[in-house]
Amino acid sequence: MEPVTELDEQFSEPGATATPWAEVRQVVEDAQQSWITTVRRDGRPHVTPLVAVWLDGSLHFCTGADEQKAVNLRTNPKVVLTTGCNTWNEGLDVIVEGEAVRVTDGDRLQRLADAWRTKWDGSWRFEVQDGAFRPEEADHDALVFEVKPTKVLSFAKETFAATRHRF
Repeated sequence: MEPVTELDEQFSEPGATATPWAEVRQVVEDAQQSWITTVRRDGRPHVTPLVAVWLDGSLHFCTGADEQKAVNLRTNPKVVLTTGCNTWNEGLDVIVEGEAVRVTDGDRLQRLADAWRTKWDGSWRFEVQDGAFRPEEADHDALVFEVKPTKVLSFAKETFAATRHRF
């Protein structure tokens, strides 16, 4: 599904144009690292880096069941995933908002495991087992979550352009 795309002129340079969804999606697909923000039970944010995979119009990540982000997701599924670069005047930063939903279907998990392995040239290897990933050489499972975007914000920096993509 293609989102509705609009330029936020308040935070863009005069004459800037909205960044096309295809370009924003490519940045998300190619990102080697993202940052996820979840919310603790007491309302405090928790931010941590992770690796994510874009597949079938959604962003996916995994985490151990006892890690803080998994604990947070038990009471609040709302998340923000960010990626981009830490330069001021070049690149494209992207923010994905949505809700994290656990993925347990074996066939889907296998497709995701294959995507992780392919994206990082074999560095991330998972076996699918009992509705979760089992990392190689690990003694614990990794829960897999899907985030269907509800809103994606992008910030182009060569010509400053703030763009909103609503789903």
